[in-house]
Amino acid sequence: AAKYRFLHTMLRVRDLDKAIEFYTRHLGMELLRKRDFPDGEFTLAFLGYGDEETNTVIELTHNWGQTEDYEHGSAFGHLAVAVPDVYKTCADLEAAGVAIPRPPGPMKFGGASLAMAFIEDPDGYKIELIERG
Repeated sequence: AAKYRFLHTMLRVRDLDKAIEFYTRHLGMELLRKRDFPDGEFTLAFLGYGDEETNTVIELTHNWGQTEDYEHGSAFGHLAVAVPDVYKTCADLEAAGVAIPRPPGPMKFGGASLAMAFIEDPDGYKIELIERG
């Protein structure tokens, strides 16, 4: 058995309600828990596809005084989510107004026939959608 377990990835978001709505409505995640920390002036929300004991989740951090968009920097790449049909998923997301900077199609390099796409959440974080049957 592994000695360690990957728990979550944290993203700072400017509008927590908009971010929660995006991940629950468009990607089917569940809001697992949310808690305000008044002394630190921030709120944490944990979302995912199952309980935190057996699944890796996303932690969204909202700093109450943040009015400007966050800079992502050049080191962060993307999150990845498996979907059953990347073309249908992107059609549905596009109809709902979700940004799709890289439309669905085969992976361009490496000769793989893997179908994938990139979407963006409300804070501009990239999410790779990978077709897995």
